[in-house]
Amino acid sequence: MKHFIVEATYLVPFEAVAPLIPSHRDFLKDGYDRGLFLCSGPKEPPVGGFLVARAESREDLETLFEAEPFRRAGVARFTFTEFRPVMRQEWCEPWFTGEPA
Repeated sequence: MKHFIVEATYLVPFEAVAPLIPSHRDFLKDGYDRGLFLCSGPKEPPVGGFLVARAESREDLETLFEAEPFRRAGVARFTFTEFRPVMRQEWCEPWFTGEPA
């Protein structure tokens, strides 16, 4: 698996994004349930967010995000930056090494 920082940047005021948060969280929950996401959260102030994700390839992750509600509604853009995690807390080792949860 490859590892990524996904950055969301809102293209509209937060008030236009807020109604989509429940469906966005449903999308995230599916990624967590599939073991693809480690952590996520909004920026402060709320102008976007960050997500730590894993996928077989950047293309696979970008394809997954085609269904993301903020992206589908045109209220956010996403960037996908691959990184190579060399240090981490022991408790999350299985997630980074690809072991089943």
